[in-house]
Amino acid sequence: MTPGSNIPLPVTRVTVDVAAPVRLDVSGLLLTADGKVRSDDDFIFYNQPSGQGVTYRSGGGSTPDSITVDTTAVPQGIEKIVVTASPDAAGQTFQGVEPTATIRNAEDNSVLASFTPPQLGTETALVIVEVYLRNGAWKARAVGQGYSNGLAGIATDFGVTVEEPAAQAPVAAPTPQAPVAAPAPTPQTPQAPPAPPAPPAAPAPGTGKINLDKGRVNLQKNQTVSLTKGGSPFLAQVKMGLGWEPAYRGKDIDLDASVIAYGPQRNHIDSCYFGKLSIVNGAIKHSGDNLTGEGGGDDEVIVVDLGRLPQEVTGLVFTVNSFSGQKFTEVAKAYCRLLDAATGEELVRFDLTTAEPQTGVMMAKLIKQFSGEWEMTALGNFVKSRTVRGMVKPSAQAL
Repeated sequence: MTPGSNIPLPVTRVTVDVAAPVRLDVSGLLLTADGKVRSDDDFIFYNQPSGQGVTYRSGGGSTPDSITVDTTAVPQGIEKIVVTASPDAAGQTFQGVEPTATIRNAEDNSVLASFTPPQLGTETALVIVEVYLRNGAWKARAVGQGYSNGLAGIATDFGVTVEEPAAQAPVAAPTPQAPVAAPAPTPQTPQAPPAPPAPPAAPAPGTGKINLDKGRVNLQKNQTVSLTKGGSPFLAQVKMGLGWEPAYRGKDIDLDASVIAYGPQRNHIDSCYFGKLSIVNGAIKHSGDNLTGEGGGDDEVIVVDLGRLPQEVTGLVFTVNSFSGQKFTEVAKAYCRLLDAATGEELVRFDLTTAEPQTGVMMAKLIKQFSGEWEMTALGNFVKSRTVRGMVKPSAQAL
């Protein structure tokens, strides 16, 4: 699965286990339509392992912790169960740690889906997947939303009562865990910082998720923007423009812009580039090849009709390759920008201010959310590839 993708659940009882190279603490929260717990009883974790329709099982360090959801026993009014994870070691982040959530049939342990959140960094807790009710049917969705203040931040965000630490208490407990109010704290009982929860952490310092309410957005690497404005309908058609100039008064550089379309399982659907100017029934079209990068404005443009994309297309990665073989250190003023195709308004710009001596770069990705909106994330990830064919695998990994 990719972030925001979902699957229907063919069974009534599912188990979500979360595995990683380090020991994780896994929890589950039962949420109402307003995204809050009804009480602390809806917070299921090692100190409170069972609730209405939701149970926690410890793996004991040898197997992953897991949350099991019996959709037939979930009480009326509960519309979502979120599954969270946090490294067990004090202060540890998800930097270099790739957790994988596996959704299984709880009856026979067969795998229904799996999800590994991409590009994690300073997060100390994640909402990794959720099981939710939509139009009378239960589904599972990949989330991968990070928090920088541990499970305390997640719990507070969803309405769990968080016990404030005493003034003389240490800033961090030896083993931070999921915080709940408890009548008799034990050494394992988590303590939350006194500060209010921070917004979801982004994959790297200086990043964050924003929208278009205040006009054009200048993205930094790994920063995400929701392609919506308050009160406005979702964007129907966008243009991705890519531009560059030769560096150091160098010779002409033939860069090629492409977009690679993927399905919910990061499966490659098709690639739009100078050799294939239209894909997915014309919903994605390429302007044609620019062999030199000369001239002002965008050197190559790709038009994406979001409203016409097939249902199976849930992720797009925009790439640039140096077909002529020069490294990106020989390229100046490389950028990508997103425009509203209907108005020509520039919505988002990402200037590639630093480069690496490689021949391929993933500039940005678009991910379709369950709500139907699309989110753009600036990437700036370099790889060794002169053609779009060599970009398919690394781009799938970047989703």
